[in-house]
Amino acid sequence: MDLSRVAQVAEKENVINLGIGQPEMAILPNEQIQAAMLEYWADPHPHYLAYGHEPGPDNLRHALATFLTAEADDPTAYDDLFISGGASQALDLICTLYTKPGDTIFIEEPTYFLALRIFEDHHLNMVAIPMDDQGLITEALENELKSHRPKFIYTIPTFHNPSGVTQSAERREKLVELSIEHNFLIVADEVYHLLHHFPDEKPPQPLASYVAHETVISVNSFSKILAPGLRLGWIKTAGIHLETLWRSALLDSGGGVNPFAAQPVRIMIESGRLKQYLIELKNLYRRRINALDEALQSASLAKIVTYHKPLGGYFFWLKFPDDFDTEQLWSIAQTHGVGFQRGPSFSHHKGLKNYARLSFAYYSIPQLQEAISRLDTAVKAYLSTT
Repeated sequence: MDLSRVAQVAEKENVINLGIGQPEMAILPNEQIQAAMLEYWADPHPHYLAYGHEPGPDNLRHALATFLTAEADDPTAYDDLFISGGASQALDLICTLYTKPGDTIFIEEPTYFLALRIFEDHHLNMVAIPMDDQGLITEALENELKSHRPKFIYTIPTFHNPSGVTQSAERREKLVELSIEHNFLIVADEVYHLLHHFPDEKPPQPLASYVAHETVISVNSFSKILAPGLRLGWIKTAGIHLETLWRSALLDSGGGVNPFAAQPVRIMIESGRLKQYLIELKNLYRRRINALDEALQSASLAKIVTYHKPLGGYFFWLKFPDDFDTEQLWSIAQTHGVGFQRGPSFSHHKGLKNYARLSFAYYSIPQLQEAISRLDTAVKAYLSTT
């Protein structure tokens, strides 16, 4: 069977590309989803093949609410939830419904590079707010609010992409206070919140837990905790925003998002398979984090690079010396069979030239170790030319 034009990622022979920020094909839960599908087809119902209920199937929303209440330490009711086509579709829908071209939004610096493209597609004016090891710097946000009135701020509060840092509880509370005071929305991309890989290092409560204030729209996805190809996620927010979302023309015309995939996902939740798979993912990713950290510390590049060992999510965010150019390093690295995401991709101003993002989600431990060996060689070659 020819699978060359099925998946988004096209692996290059003899290249380990740590720039790939998605789950490894081999760890996707084929058997668990197959079992859920068999259970699904054992009791087929024509309703599941019809246009879906606009907010999403009630049975999935009930199951998901119970799951989130237990797993995210976030008491959730089913009617707090809207089922989306993943986080990307949710962001696009929010932009469609809450902004018009030329509106100002705030983003973090750095931020998820493909979110930048979504905002660019909507012709939004972006103002970047700096971060530190506690996440978004709320003092800097307050300063920008003196001269801007944003429609929303886009933030990745937990196990940030690309930096891996987690916003402190104090800053989350301050951010919500500012959103109320200055009348802007918080679009919280919380797709990594459930991926805390070290049992003693759980993150603060998600921004989803603040939705009663009516300024928070929390975006999440099954892509990171189950499988990207399901194209299914959820939004948790206040009723006033849920109604705006599900009454949109898109949902009115097409019905609920992906109602067919919703039912096996519901079965995965109700049967406990999702919880078990999530445990397995955390254990696997914890081992990969430790292995990648050890490989970096053992490499000669450890003398010039700094980073925070991530406690969850997918990413290491490497900082090279200020005069380093990871664009040039990337070109050299390609000749040594290794790849990464370059810092400028995550900057609205195309700064961050001395940063690189490495993902541990797509490759096995031996491949991660080999990748760092190749990257170390590439760094040596780069330094010999500067």
